[in-house]
Amino acid sequence: MIHTLFAVGFYALVAPFVALVAFPWTLVTGQVDFLYRTCMWAAFRGVRLAGVRVEVKGLERVDRSRNYIFMCNHVSNVDPPIVVPMIPGRTSVLVKKEVFRVPLLSRAMRLGSLVPVDRRDRDAAITSLRAAADVLHQGLHMTIFPEGTRSPDGRLLPFKKGPFYLAMEAGVPIVPMTILGTFEIMPKGRLSIRPGTATLIFHAPVETSRFALRDELMAAVRESMASALPAKRRETEIGSVRQAQSAEEDTEGREQESDELK
Repeated sequence: MIHTLFAVGFYALVAPFVALVAFPWTLVTGQVDFLYRTCMWAAFRGVRLAGVRVEVKGLERVDRSRNYIFMCNHVSNVDPPIVVPMIPGRTSVLVKKEVFRVPLLSRAMRLGSLVPVDRRDRDAAITSLRAAADVLHQGLHMTIFPEGTRSPDGRLLPFKKGPFYLAMEAGVPIVPMTILGTFEIMPKGRLSIRPGTATLIFHAPVETSRFALRDELMAAVRESMASALPAKRRETEIGSVRQAQSAEEDTEGREQESDELK
C-alpha cells in the first residue's frame, strides 16, 4: 500500500504544474508537445515510484518513419501508464466521451488529437473510428486495447472488431504488443500496486494490406499477441470466445435487418 501512496502523492504534486503551466501553455500556443511530454513523463514516473520496474523488448522492430496502430492486451490499471509512454513518437488514444465534457481538459485533448468514443452508441462509435482514421492520416499513431476492458484472469478476451475495421480502412499496419507482469502487480479489482517487474514486448508489425478479410487480420494480431503469454493465459476458453463472437454477430445482424426495414 505504501508504494501506491507514493504514486498517488507524486501525481498530486504534478497535477498543479500541469494545470497551471502545461495546460495554459497549450491553450495559448496551440502546441501540445510540451503538455504531451509532461503527461507521459508523469504517468510513467508515478508507476516507477510505485515500485514497478519496466523492461521493454522488440522496440527495434518499429520503423520510426511510419505510423502504426499499436494494440496491446489489457489486464491492469497500470497498463496505460506503462504502455502509452513507451510508444515512440506521439500517439492518440480513444477516451470516454464523458471526459470531453470538462471544458479546459476537453480543449487540451482535442489539441492533442485524442478521440472521444461512446461504445454504447453504434453510430457514435462509427464516427469515432472515422475520427481515429483522420488522426492516423495526420501521421500520428493510435494506441488501442482491442479487448475493450481488463481481463479478470489474465487470459485474452475476445477482440472488438472496430479497431480492425479502422486499420483496414486507414491502411495502417498494426504493431501487436504483449504486456506481462501487470496482472500480478495490480489485477482487476485490486486498489493497491504491488512492486514487481512489467515486461512490454513489441512484436513485428502486421501489414493490413496482406489481408482481405477483417477476421483474418484479427486472428493474426491475436496470435502474435498471445505468443508471448504464458501457456495458461495464451487463449481464452474457446466456448467463451465463440459465445461472445456469436452474440456480437447476432447483434450486428439484427441492426442490419432493422436498417433494411427503415
